[in-house]
Amino acid sequence: MTSTPSTLLAGATSSDTALRAFLTGLPGVDAVGANGRAAALGTRSIKNASKSWAIDMAISMVDLTTLEGMDTPGKVRALCAKAMRPDPTDPTTPSVAAVCVYGDLAAIARESVGDTVHVAAVATAFPSGRASLAVKLADVRDAVAAGADEIDMVIDRGAFLCGEFRRVFDEIVAVKDACGDAHLKVILETGELHTLDNVRRASWLAMLAGADFIKTSTGKVSPAATPPVTLVMLEAVRDFHQASGKHIGVKAAGGIRTSKDAIKYLVLVNETAGDDWLTPTLFRFGASALLNDLLLQRQRMSTGHYSGPDYVTLD
Repeated sequence: MTSTPSTLLAGATSSDTALRAFLTGLPGVDAVGANGRAAALGTRSIKNASKSWAIDMAISMVDLTTLEGMDTPGKVRALCAKAMRPDPTDPTTPSVAAVCVYGDLAAIARESVGDTVHVAAVATAFPSGRASLAVKLADVRDAVAAGADEIDMVIDRGAFLCGEFRRVFDEIVAVKDACGDAHLKVILETGELHTLDNVRRASWLAMLAGADFIKTSTGKVSPAATPPVTLVMLEAVRDFHQASGKHIGVKAAGGIRTSKDAIKYLVLVNETAGDDWLTPTLFRFGASALLNDLLLQRQRMSTGHYSGPDYVTLD
């Protein structure tokens, strides 16, 4: 009997030995090639109607984020109002995909947005991930109970870099179970993984463990999202889909601030994973400043001129 790709993937998680063999057996990443392809795709020119479509698509993919120790209920309510109506002067502007906050503010966010946009909460001792599993799971359950329908967890990068792949896998499985019906985004914190080979392994590890999304970064570590890293993650979700039939999303977070950069990422998505991923259900931007630039560019394309600095709110 011939094994199918899906049964082969199931076998990859059957034991610590099998998981290690699968992850270390993944093809190595040609770093020079990945950097070159990402740079080449970044030179593509998008104009006129295609650019207008891309800007609206990028707006609809934003997880509008505030993750500061000084966040207040008032700040979160203001952010939620902007998430639902990014440009109050233009009702044709799409809403963003989600608001992303700390778990203790998830209830405020849910009350503010209703069912208009998703509420994402960071959890599992974000951003370090340095806590016991019991604490991490309690963090997740509290956020879901408060109204979060998306959870952004961080992996234990120390365990991953020590080669404790099964420990990381089991933790993701446990968090996924604690999420219930909420979608799980697994943050790899690629700036701490050092190599594109590690990014590929961590991407597959997260997907095998049940991630609904794989996410580049917390935004607290530099470098955060980069085109080569995102390219490798997009290749991983594409290949995982070919092997399993499952679509897994990608979230590029941290350092993406301009419409020009956002459009480069959309080109990267289309040319690497395919147009199936050009939807907020499968690609997101984790950002705050990005939305303002998208709104300014959208208004310029509509009126032919740039607005003043008071056209958009400061988040």
